[in-house]
Amino acid sequence: MKAFRRNSFAESFIVPHGEGQALDIIFLEAFTGQTVIGINESELLLPQPVVIDIHAGVHRARACNTDEIADTIDYSLVRDRLRALLRGHRLQLLEAFAQAIADLLINEFGAVWVRVKVVKPRRFEDVEAVGVMIEREARRLSGASG
Repeated sequence: MKAFRRNSFAESFIVPHGEGQALDIIFLEAFTGQTVIGINESELLLPQPVVIDIHAGVHRARACNTDEIADTIDYSLVRDRLRALLRGHRLQLLEAFAQAIADLLINEFGAVWVRVKVVKPRRFEDVEAVGVMIEREARRLSGASG
């Protein structure tokens, strides 16, 4: 499989600061896994590759002062949860899958802002990649769809 070209995802956006506080960004880029997802019958027969980029903002992580992993988002745990999600979800749309990832980061890991990009590389022979990118803020997930 030909690798698709990556843009400067991490450098191409402005992170919301909310309440005047700067955010520290924890990220995983180009996490690659296999999952069954799609709307066409051919997509629902066998797992296919997906590539996931995650940027999760936390208010100035205490870890800067304490040097303790418990005071920030542990990306190794995020990686484990992504693997479990790839195995266990029953979603069809990349949008819904990206939302599940955003919910996970906000609800389980305490992120206040997330950007999630989910890509199917080489889904079509004449297209390098298809996918979706979403941004969510914690305060928008409680009670309001965002």
